Amino acid sequence: QEPEKRVLLVEADLDHPALETTLGLEPAPGLAESLEGGAAMDPRRVLPWGYFVLPAGRRSDPETEALGSPAMERLTATLRASFDYVVIDCPPALSLLTINALVACNSVLVPLQCEFFALEGLSQLMLTIRDVRRSANPDLRIEGVVLTMHDRRNRLTAQVEADARANMGDLVMRTTIPRNVRISEAPSYALPVLTYDPSSKGAEAYRALAREIAERRKTPEVSEA
Repeated sequence: QEPEKRVLLVEADLDHPALETTLGLEPAPGLAESLEGGAAMDPRRVLPWGYFVLPAGRRSDPETEALGSPAMERLTATLRASFDYVVIDCPPALSLLTINALVACNSVLVPLQCEFFALEGLSQLMLTIRDVRRSANPDLRIEGVVLTMHDRRNRLTAQVEADARANMGDLVMRTTIPRNVRISEAPSYALPVLTYDPSSKGAEAYRALAREIAERRKTPEVSEA
């Protein structure tokens, strides 16, 4: 058994902040204010689950996003001194904040919805990761690609999975996250699915994903296409 780790979740989707609602937290200064230097960084511990959260804070504006990667790098360097794992939850689009996060982080875990347009968007993300490596963060690695909203009864799901595995090989995680009503319901109760229904297929899938990521970190890196 690995000792308990200090884990921080940083919400970088400033346009659509969801963590406060999902976890039932009171609004407070977060990432936006920390990047601007207008408020002291104050991650909040979420009980009873034990991890820490730095929410998005107020809505984004062009000035916040334009602060660039140096501000994000300074912030993550400070966080690394206090936490074993810092997970940055990025916006679904390739915004400036997403690129800044790629510059500042060690690795990227890519959720891939089992839809045609998501597969197309993955190609653009991979090109962006390549550019970030060449220009600013040569040590950035791909932790893996996770197939989400996976429905084995759906032919499109099978096609997307086949294409992803054919093109990216072992980069695609063995674990898939299924379409599961419990995952969708959990935020409305201000609970993570692991607490809302720990025996659900969704919760079991996320536990399996965590185990797979831990296993990969103990073995040589997966080759990247």
